[in-house]
Amino acid sequence: MVDILAIGAHPDDIELSCSGTLFKQVKKGYSVGLLDLCRGELGTRGTPELRIQEANAAAEILGARFRWNAELQDGFMNAFDRDAVCRVATFIRRAKPSVVIANAPEDRHPDHGRAADIAREACFVAGLKALDLKWEGKSLAPSRPRILLHYIQDRHLVPDIVVDISEFLDKKIEVVKAFKSQFYNPDSTEPETPISSKDFMDQLTGKAQTYGRYCGVTYGEGFILNRPAGIDDINELF
Repeated sequence: MVDILAIGAHPDDIELSCSGTLFKQVKKGYSVGLLDLCRGELGTRGTPELRIQEANAAAEILGARFRWNAELQDGFMNAFDRDAVCRVATFIRRAKPSVVIANAPEDRHPDHGRAADIAREACFVAGLKALDLKWEGKSLAPSRPRILLHYIQDRHLVPDIVVDISEFLDKKIEVVKAFKSQFYNPDSTEPETPISSKDFMDQLTGKAQTYGRYCGVTYGEGFILNRPAGIDDINELF
C-alpha cells in the first residue's frame, strides 16, 4: 500500500525526527504512510483531540497517503504486551511497506524506546504466516518490511546513516509548527515543556546541522540501522 511507513510513539515524533527525509522521499515519488501509537493523552500541553487535528494537518503538509492511530496507552507502552505488538503488526500488514522508520532505541521519554521495541517485534511477527491477524473481519496476508530504521530524537545518538535534507529543512520546520499546541507561543498560559521553549526551533536546526556534518552537507537527519545493510555498489556509499 505504501513504500514507507513511519511510526511514532506520539503525534509529532515523526515530524520532529524524520520529516525532512519523508519530504525528500515523497518528492522522489515514493509513497508514505504514518502511524501514531497513541493520542498523546498524557501530554502537558494541548488535548488529545487537538493533537489529532494537528497531526492530520501535518500529514496533509507531508503528502502522506494516510495517518493511522494504534490507540495504545500513552506513557505505558510495552513491547511484551502481545496485544500491542499484534495491533501494530496488523497496521504493518495493512500498509505493506518496504521500509519502516520508527522511534529511537533509547531516549529521554521512556515511550520512545518502548515504541522502538514494539516496532521491531511487530515488523517480525507481521511476516509470520501462522499468525492470523484480521482487519474488519478479514485475515491479512503476511508482510514483513525489508528494513527497519530508527530515527534519532532528544538524546544524541551516533547515526549509522545520514540523509541530506538541506533542501527540505524549511518544510520540516513548517510541518513541526503544525503542532501549534506543543511549541512556543508567547500567549500560551500552559506549563513549559522541554520542547516549548522559544529557542527550541533553533536547537532543532542545530541538530540537523550536526548530523549534516557527518556527510558534508548543510542539514541532515540521522538514522540507526536495525541490522547491517547490504549494498550493491560501494561507490554509492558516499
